[in-house]
Amino acid sequence: MTSKKWEKSLFLFGIVFLFMMLVGCSADDNKKRDSKSAESSENNYSEEVDYTITGIEPGAGITVTTEKAIEEYDSLSGWELEQSSTAAMVTELEEAITNEEPIIVTGWNPHWKFAKFDNLKYLEDPKGIYGDVEVIKSLARKGLKEEKPNAYKLIDQFNWEVEDMESIMYEASETGEEVAEVAKQWVKDNPDKIKAWIEGVEDVDGEKLELVTTPWDSELASANVVAEVLRQKGFKVTITPVDVAVVFEAVANGDADATLAAWMPMTHKDFYEKFEDQFVDMGENLNGAKIGLVVPDYMEIDSIEDLQAK
Repeated sequence: MTSKKWEKSLFLFGIVFLFMMLVGCSADDNKKRDSKSAESSENNYSEEVDYTITGIEPGAGITVTTEKAIEEYDSLSGWELEQSSTAAMVTELEEAITNEEPIIVTGWNPHWKFAKFDNLKYLEDPKGIYGDVEVIKSLARKGLKEEKPNAYKLIDQFNWEVEDMESIMYEASETGEEVAEVAKQWVKDNPDKIKAWIEGVEDVDGEKLELVTTPWDSELASANVVAEVLRQKGFKVTITPVDVAVVFEAVANGDADATLAAWMPMTHKDFYEKFEDQFVDMGENLNGAKIGLVVPDYMEIDSIEDLQAK
C-alpha cells in the first residue's frame, strides 16, 4: 500500500472512530439525563404539590391525625394541611387524576372514591400514626338497654361490610340521590342481612329514638340503613348529623340514644377516651376500615418517608 493510501485509510478510520465515540457519549449522556429526570421527577413530588396535603373538614378524626403526622414525620416538616370539605377534596383529586398530576389527599375506607377511582393507593406509615385496620363501633347511652331493649338489640346486632357501605355511597354520588333514599333501597335489596339484625327484636308502637352521626356519607349510610330497619319495626327515628366531638358528647350526656359512627382505635381515639366511662360500647358494626395518606398509583412513591421536608 502506498504512503498516500495508508494516510487516507488512517484518516477515514479516525473519522469513523471519532463518530462512534460521539454517538456512544451521546447515548450515555441521554441515559444519565433520563435517569436524572426520573429521579428528579420522583424527588420533586413534594415540591410539585407545594408541600401540601389536601384534606377535609377541620375537626374530623383524619384531620386531627394528619396534623399529628405532620408533627411526627421529618419528611413532612414544614408541610401544610389544606382543610376544606370532603367534596372539595374529591374534586381536586379527580382533576389531578384526569391530568395525571401529583396530589396527596387524606383518605379513608369506606369511601366511594375508591370505587370511582381504581388507581389509588395508601402511602406506608412506618410510624403507625394512622394505625392499622380500623373498626367502626356502635355506642349507646347508658340506660338505653333497659328503657328500649328492642332498639338496643337491633343496633347491637347490626353488622355489615366495607363493600356494603361503599356501594350506598357510590350510588348516591353517581345518581345524585340522597343517601337516605339509596339506603332505603339497599334495605329492600338485602333481606338476608336484615334478617340477622332483627332476630329476636319485637315490633313496637311509635317508640322514639335518636341516632346521632357525623355528616359524612359513610356514617350517614349506616345511620340511614339502621333507621330504616328500626322504622319497619315501629320506631320513630330521628337522625342528627353533627360534628364528631358532639357525637360523643351527645351519647355520653344522654342527649342522643346511640351512634354507629365511632372509628377506632385511632381516628376517634381522643374523643372516645374523653367520654369512655359515660357510654356503652356495643362493639364493632364494621371491620376493615382504614385511614391514611392516599396518592394515585402513577406517583412512584410508596411511603410517607419518601416525601421531602419543605
